[in-house]
Amino acid sequence: MNDANEQVDRTLEQLVGEWLNVPDLAEALGLSLKQVRQLINDRELLSHRVGERLVVAVPALFVKDGEVLPHLAGTITVLADAGLTDEEALTWLFTPDDTLPVEGAPVHMLVAGRRAEVRKRAQELAF
Repeated sequence: MNDANEQVDRTLEQLVGEWLNVPDLAEALGLSLKQVRQLINDRELLSHRVGERLVVAVPALFVKDGEVLPHLAGTITVLADAGLTDEEALTWLFTPDDTLPVEGAPVHMLVAGRRAEVRKRAQELAF
């Protein structure tokens, strides 16, 4: 990994804050490791390699009440359709936006159950 990529990775890691590695995510969701890896492979969850050992991890905010955040998979699809990579989508989801009706980042809107505004803004990225 070159220095520029490492800096971007560290910035994303700090932007998201709390991450769950695959075993911790499996425990939080009550699923097997295989099932969690399948959620990541199916892009129902976005993952990133974090920490010194570059372990696969998912933002902790993607889990609410022992389940994957409702409407996350659809939002990930909209962001992918807008041409964002997984890293860009994670950055967009976790970057604070003062214009949102809920304080914080688009992910906080999803946590609050307000997917329509998030998806509308995600769709606008394609234009």
